[in-house]
Amino acid sequence: MALHAQQFFDDVLELNLHQYAIVGDTCYAAPQPNSALRLRIDFAPTIRHGEYDGLRLRVFHPEQGVLDTAILRFADHGTFARRDTARDLVAGKDGYAVIRDWHAHSSQPPWHGADGTGLRTAIEQYAHFWFPPPLAMSRPAARPVAQPTPTTGASPRSR
Repeated sequence: MALHAQQFFDDVLELNLHQYAIVGDTCYAAPQPNSALRLRIDFAPTIRHGEYDGLRLRVFHPEQGVLDTAILRFADHGTFARRDTARDLVAGKDGYAVIRDWHAHSSQPPWHGADGTGLRTAIEQYAHFWFPPPLAMSRPAARPVAQPTPTTGASPRSR
């Protein structure tokens, strides 16, 4: 696997999902227990073979199919800002904010130097929308029972 997807999802994104598995270059997740909905995250390809400029998120249901798709671009989330600045790459230049799996024999993964903070935040927001935390069954706060207040003055017996 030239993309080293397992390392990317585990080390760069560090997603906090209920249950997930990496199969090939794709992350399959069940972000919420007992939900039929699933989340699929894979690399979003550009028009060039083996080049990716972001992540594609899909929410799907086993019987209804894909319910939603979102593309999170590396450039929009600052994933390679540090790397590209060091390489003097700016928007519009070849290689800006992309990863390529053209050099499978390289000692470093193609996403080396990635900062996953922005992507992780966006994925968490997306997942929170589709997989909101279960509402806690809370009861209203107990109110104290009203106690009769003693009155000053003559009691009915003293009359």
